Amino acid sequence: MDAAAERTVTAFRDAVNMRPRELERWLATDASQEVGQKKGGGESTGHASGRRVVTLLRTRKGDLTEDDVAHMREVVSYVRRHRARSPSGDARDSPWRYSLMNWGHDPLRNS
Repeated sequence: MDAAAERTVTAFRDAVNMRPRELERWLATDASQEVGQKKGGGESTGHASGRRVVTLLRTRKGDLTEDDVAHMREVVSYVRRHRARSPSGDARDSPWRYSLMNWGHDPLRNS
């Protein structure tokens, strides 16, 4: 794995602060399935990403493919962009938080 991929993996591990089982449980909720952009009324982009994040969290670093690292970069970018647009007030039950959680990041958690 080259240095850029190593940096991506590190940034992914920093951005994703939910454990695989926790993320799986979240993705099974109605709230998770109701947020995000849906193509043709199906599963949202973030929800599909969350399922992939679960798999990536369970994959050993040495077994990651270039496609896996590319998706990790996408997750890091999404989390950074959306964290920068946090709503004012209590975000506990907001679509903003739920959308981030679909990508594996709970903004109310420090780590």
